[in-house]
Amino acid sequence: MIRLDSWGGIFAQIHPISRTGPSTARDAASPVPRHEGGGGGPLQGVGEVTLGVPSVSLSDLDQRSREIFRAIVESYLDTGEPVGSRNLSRLPSIQLSPASIRNIMADLEHAGLLYSPHTSAGRMPTEGGLRFFVDALLEVGDLTSDERAQIEVQVKAARSERTSEQLLTEASQMLSGLSRGAGVVFTHKADVRLRHVEFVRIEPQKALVVLVGDDGSVENRIISLPAGLPPSALVEASNFLTSLIRGRTLAEARRDLERQRDSRQAELDRLTAKVVEAGIATRTGASDDVGSLIVRGRSNLLSDMDAAGDLERIRLLFDDLENKSDLIQLLALAERGDGVRIFIGSENKLFSLSGSSIVVSPFRDQDERIIGVLGVIGPTRLNYARIIPMVDYTARLVGRLLG
Repeated sequence: MIRLDSWGGIFAQIHPISRTGPSTARDAASPVPRHEGGGGGPLQGVGEVTLGVPSVSLSDLDQRSREIFRAIVESYLDTGEPVGSRNLSRLPSIQLSPASIRNIMADLEHAGLLYSPHTSAGRMPTEGGLRFFVDALLEVGDLTSDERAQIEVQVKAARSERTSEQLLTEASQMLSGLSRGAGVVFTHKADVRLRHVEFVRIEPQKALVVLVGDDGSVENRIISLPAGLPPSALVEASNFLTSLIRGRTLAEARRDLERQRDSRQAELDRLTAKVVEAGIATRTGASDDVGSLIVRGRSNLLSDMDAAGDLERIRLLFDDLENKSDLIQLLALAERGDGVRIFIGSENKLFSLSGSSIVVSPFRDQDERIIGVLGVIGPTRLNYARIIPMVDYTARLVGRLLG
């Protein structure tokens, strides 16, 4: 089952839909559809488009307008080029004259769904038009058995031989390869369950904290030591914290320590207690504890260039991808609801200049807690119908393997 969450200035929650029956007009903040797995079909029950264009619902378009709009968007997603009325009139599904098609295109342009890049060109979808297409007309099917097998083989092989971080890196690389975009994964560092903590003195008042996760991952941090700390205090602190954190995340261990501060810390002397507090704060209180970000496949984005304008767009996108804090903030927002979320162009400020899209889905552990987000970044003419089920399936697979 694929759940689609949409972004149109605010997040909308997703509810089940029926594949039969007419779509209904709703406010953009109202629930919008999710797509049930098992065959393709349009996403019914779409809300109004409110991305800087006049509000339009699917019921406002007659059948001919829908067919022409769909043909223009699908042509744009395939080629990135505007399409004219003469080419549309040659399609078997559209039995209208070029003049009649031009009139319909003009109406769609007036509604804010299409635009012409220059006077003599055909029409292309606006960002609002793309959002409308994704919410109202996009047909999303399941992955083929071969595609599922390819994803499973790559990701499961990484899980059997490597750490969780390497598994996530492989998932990002795999999404990049299958989508021809950039694969992205974001996960919280503090969500790793720990097995062992050790303090190693490296200077009289500096120590290395070695954190070993249940998944085999190792992280090192440097902390300051109180003056006069004897070597035995580091051993005592290591033993105390290892007993406290085994099977827990650092955030969980820190909460337990705070709840039991008086009783637990009575076991330690004053200096050793300071080391314990410093050690347990190495990630939960660190300024860079926003999470781990993995981006693979930036070079794929270069294959979409065919003009100087595209080169500038890709340069801006690369700048966006280097802005780690903004991208992590965007991905963290995607954790606020279930299912696949789609951000198109200026719907988010991060990609407002580069004109890019991102399709993401959270993944969960065995306790149904969201532990990260993964997805694909690319131009606004992404193959949404193929990438949406790919991201959804990969997120569920990664969640099962990490859970």
